[in-house]
Amino acid sequence: MSETSPKLRAELEGIPTYKPGKPAAADGPVAYKLSSNENPYPPLPGVMETVTAAACSFNRYPDMACAALTAELAERFGVPASHVATGTGSVGVAQQLIQATSGPGDEVVYAWRSFEAYPIITQISGATSVQVPLTPGDVHDLDAMADAITDRTRLIFVCNPNNPTGTVVRRAELERFLDRVPSDVLVVFDEAYREFIRDPEVPDGVTLYRERPNVCVLRTFSKAYGLAGLRVGFAIAHEPVAAALRKTAVPFGVSQLAQEAAIASLRAEDELLGRVGSLVCERVRVVDALRAQGWTVPETQANFVWLRLGERTTDFAGACEQAGVVVRPFAGEGVRVTIGEAEANDIFLKAAEAFRREM
Repeated sequence: MSETSPKLRAELEGIPTYKPGKPAAADGPVAYKLSSNENPYPPLPGVMETVTAAACSFNRYPDMACAALTAELAERFGVPASHVATGTGSVGVAQQLIQATSGPGDEVVYAWRSFEAYPIITQISGATSVQVPLTPGDVHDLDAMADAITDRTRLIFVCNPNNPTGTVVRRAELERFLDRVPSDVLVVFDEAYREFIRDPEVPDGVTLYRERPNVCVLRTFSKAYGLAGLRVGFAIAHEPVAAALRKTAVPFGVSQLAQEAAIASLRAEDELLGRVGSLVCERVRVVDALRAQGWTVPETQANFVWLRLGERTTDFAGACEQAGVVVRPFAGEGVRVTIGEAEANDIFLKAAEAFRREM
């Protein structure tokens, strides 16, 4: 019998591994997980009851078309239902977008550092990543990104706010950038943290989509809505792109529980806004305290803060873990820290202050 292994695609060689946020230890001193940008609040009112009722029928396949959720989203955003496509979180939809646009020989442009899934899903498709460094202020360099476009460019990700730095790009620079992008290149605004934005100069990507057929907007129920464990996200895009997303979707990928929970969450938006407002207040408190300690903290419009620590990154993460909170280190670069419960934020701030004194 031959000992030859099955032939696999060469593009899979060297794909970086996605690193989820480290969980809090079950039997150690760590009490809080601030490493995954999760919402610290429980599900919104009515959501748990809705999911519990839906669980009675999970012996059946979910609605593959997500028809009820699609209709709810279309009404919520004032777009045609045919312009809405759902998937397993916004990262699932992002992978579908690359599958629909890019293959071997094609290029996908995005800032770096940005969402760590971008290089993974690009390489899986066989396309080539074009990573454009952030500015010294950890913001997207849109001029450099526009300069990076070639006749092989098929898709551009703009993560706004950017993960992991929390920084944003504003309307004037976005519109100037879009004016430079060829109309046959898809621009994807990844707005996973849209609900946390308080800067009035940052436009809602949906307003830009309405004016430009090559703009697609990604959103998720994982962050502000607190449904990270159910995996449901969506895109708003013009018909050709939305139709392509439906073609590349994994059949029955979004569970019925996720669909029902998302609908119930949309209908509890008043409560959502209150919770988001509380997290934004905590964000301001944490940023002010860090700056008072002497840290340089980029302006963040997300539910996390970024500290550029370079070679001290791993040591800082270890100090936080010893103090009782887990943060997300990017070795050699910095740490991303989720805004969590006030108690968790207090522990983090004490750890940061102690580490700062020893630097």
